[in-house]
Amino acid sequence: MFIEANVPLQPHNTFGIVAKAHALVRVRSEADAQAVAADPALRVMPKFVLGGGSNLVLTGDVKPLVLKVEVMGIRLVADTPKAWVVEAGAGENWHSVVAWTLAHGHPGLENLALIPGTMGASPVQNIGAYGVELQDRFESLDAVDLATGQTFTLDAAQCAFGYRDSVFKHAPTRPGDLGLAGKALITRVRLRLPKPWKPVLGYADLEKKMVETGMTQPSAQKIFDWVCAIRRAKLPDPQVVGNAGSFFKNPTVTPEQCADIIAREPRLVHYPMVDGNVKLAAGWLIDACGWKGKSVGQASVYEKQALVLVNRGGATGGEVMTLAKAIQTSVYERFGIRLEPEPVVM
Repeated sequence: MFIEANVPLQPHNTFGIVAKAHALVRVRSEADAQAVAADPALRVMPKFVLGGGSNLVLTGDVKPLVLKVEVMGIRLVADTPKAWVVEAGAGENWHSVVAWTLAHGHPGLENLALIPGTMGASPVQNIGAYGVELQDRFESLDAVDLATGQTFTLDAAQCAFGYRDSVFKHAPTRPGDLGLAGKALITRVRLRLPKPWKPVLGYADLEKKMVETGMTQPSAQKIFDWVCAIRRAKLPDPQVVGNAGSFFKNPTVTPEQCADIIAREPRLVHYPMVDGNVKLAAGWLIDACGWKGKSVGQASVYEKQALVLVNRGGATGGEVMTLAKAIQTSVYERFGIRLEPEPVVM
């Protein structure tokens, strides 16, 4: 184990914000994480687990010990009549894993193509897109307890998945709680891809592609291609324009709240949910408030998608969060809806 000092983090966050880690350890195996837990000085330090930095806003240098996850490897661990089970190291790029599964004849992740970030971050955020969430394809994960160095495995129920949520985003509030924020480091994730494969095509953008192409039964590869094209048309490439993808969660309201808003805003974009509530399109709410293209310093709202905040060059984390808070205030004043940011703010 090697501890690096004053490490620039600009290459390790997709917003491209300039900041440094006071101390950083690269975790390339379970043994590296266990070595941190075994070190008397490091064991008691506050820690920040860093994957691809695609869901992160840095507002200054990072004082906690940064554990940069770089555990690699992808393999098929089970092939049964009901499913393929694929395992990947937490440091693997998520989109690369999706592409690997398709290339090896294991469909099921195609709707989640081109989501930025790493494999290890996917269950933390319970990533989702175009009608599929990670929890729909999740088998189990391995992690290391950063206090004891012990390894453990969690299934889906133990991960307590919710909308862009999991046990890894919460600290324990009572003795016995399983909150694992800052307490564990994910090393490997296993995904269960059901057989027979069934396409998920319910979203309007995918239905539009079916109409345009005349393909009523697209293959998994075709859906993958469509999703990539749709995302590239809507969202900026972090390699070109710094961003953290969707900045706010889509809020959910009761049918009565939705009807009240529709009475004032008939064009409201909304989606009924299986639990009876209604999901609202946060991007539509922000756009309706006139934020698309507006800036605070070098942080601005992307002109093609109001849900995305971008770094126009040299933006600070403070500028990003000032812009975000102004948007939240504007949406609340007009719609009575409180938008919740997706990224972690450090």
